[in-house]
Amino acid sequence: MAAEAEAIVTAGLRPDLFAERGVLLASRTLVIATLALLVLAGFGFRVSGLSAEGLSEDELNKLSAVADYRRNGLTAANGEHPMLMKALQTASIFIVEKWNNSSLVGGPNSSLHVPAETALRLPSTIFGALTVVLIYLIAAELFGAEVALLAAALWALDPQAIGFNRIAKEDTFLLFFFLLANIFWLRGQRVAETESSRAGVVARPERYYWATAACFGAMMASKYLPQLITVSICYYWMFQALPETRWRLGKKKFLIVILIMCGVFLLLSPTALLPATWREMGIFAGQKRIGHDGYEFMGSLYSHRMTDWLAGTPWYFYVVFLAVKLPVLTVATFVAGLPLLFRRKLGDGRYFILFWLFVWIMSFVFVGGKFTRYFTLVLPAVLITAAVGVQFVGRWIAQQLTALLSSERANVYVKVVLALALVLGSITASASAAPYFRLYTNVLGGGRVKAGSFFPHDEFYDASMREVMAEIVRRAKPGARVATETAGLAAYYAERAGRSDLVCISLSDSEELKQLSDGDFLVDARGRRYFSNDDLITTLRHRAGPAFQVALGGVTAADVYLMDHAAAAVVAETINK
Repeated sequence: MAAEAEAIVTAGLRPDLFAERGVLLASRTLVIATLALLVLAGFGFRVSGLSAEGLSEDELNKLSAVADYRRNGLTAANGEHPMLMKALQTASIFIVEKWNNSSLVGGPNSSLHVPAETALRLPSTIFGALTVVLIYLIAAELFGAEVALLAAALWALDPQAIGFNRIAKEDTFLLFFFLLANIFWLRGQRVAETESSRAGVVARPERYYWATAACFGAMMASKYLPQLITVSICYYWMFQALPETRWRLGKKKFLIVILIMCGVFLLLSPTALLPATWREMGIFAGQKRIGHDGYEFMGSLYSHRMTDWLAGTPWYFYVVFLAVKLPVLTVATFVAGLPLLFRRKLGDGRYFILFWLFVWIMSFVFVGGKFTRYFTLVLPAVLITAAVGVQFVGRWIAQQLTALLSSERANVYVKVVLALALVLGSITASASAAPYFRLYTNVLGGGRVKAGSFFPHDEFYDASMREVMAEIVRRAKPGARVATETAGLAAYYAERAGRSDLVCISLSDSEELKQLSDGDFLVDARGRRYFSNDDLITTLRHRAGPAFQVALGGVTAADVYLMDHAAAAVVAETINK
């Protein structure tokens, strides 16, 4: 464990703002017990009701890739993304199938039966919960154990952190190995600096460098985002101009780091060697995998190609996300902590957070295509900064109370009360949103009334399609057509319900829409409004009434229209335009 009781600092510069230690943090046993409790609580939030939401179109692609691996061995299925996460999902689905087929379960209707949605998402929830420990370790190296424990608690209980970890996407694994790599990196720095200063002691930080390299290889096998390595490199080079620093690798060690990283990457993602994988990556890089022509943000449609840059989704997309999707106290303490990152008294660890924020901003803020799940990577930095803010605000309030009451007790109690308020705020937010955590919207964003109105694509993420198709299956005539923006996903759930006769078509395909007739269905799923279907959806909402609606946690997620005279007139009018 890093930071048994002392604040861990780098390059000998102590973070003077947080020199005191709390009673809890004087005991390593209590710290470990608290972390274990946070991991269990975090996992409980992440795994509870994991199949409450249906699969998204992206997740179905992962499920299809897993099926392809099991049927054909290593292939280029979903090859635009590395293999590690899909390998873990393959193992999870295999184990769950063995469980479901065991005598203990007793059939698909048993309460012990594990759905495919849960099996696919389970690795993400496990890695997301374990990230609690990594956030503690890295924050302890940078700012001390008090800040670290609070940041870890916030990650365990934050509604957006939980929501991001409950989807089967690469970002959770990318973050996990990024943090693990930098824990070893910072530990290597500490060993190089401290052991080299002892008389007669030869520092041997190399094992930490090699572990860092292995974790970076795993990070690259999770998601292709090599620019994240520059966070560690920039932090390293910042110290190289100081004559007294002992943290120096040299060219040979850097070369070994690169070789280990590449070796681990190929070991964990061997499909990268397949020519078909390179073709898939080329198609993806050419933006030919983008199946839709827009993104709805705060009620308006924007172009969503990466190379649209500032002409695409607005640059303030993530600013709005931070302001309205995190608990209010977390937002407030982040704002309080952010200026402290520019104060020398915070210690050298602040530079790591600043480089982290900078690289993330340059990677995601100015591109035209954005998704809220990209915030997963920077959320720990935000929460660590919020924890720093709590410590600073608590210290300031305690100083005022001490001067007013002539008592030193305020210094202890104020920080504890503030920390508890912050943690309780996250618990309350998550409990109120469960199991639809991504829909959480704080009072700054209008609360529950405005849930799903800021980032509908990411907030709903096709979660209602399973229920939509279940109702359509019940009502549809044989061979009925279903027009939706997620035709493949609709077909999957129709087939799973035993209705492979249903024909699922694209809502944006005017030629397919011409084939619709009485008794067919049109699905207006929130988050799936694009330039290509905006006229049709807008007119339907004004001139036709839905046959039924599907809601998530009381928030309307989809309107489903039955083709009748009114709907047919709208479709014909839209096609003729």
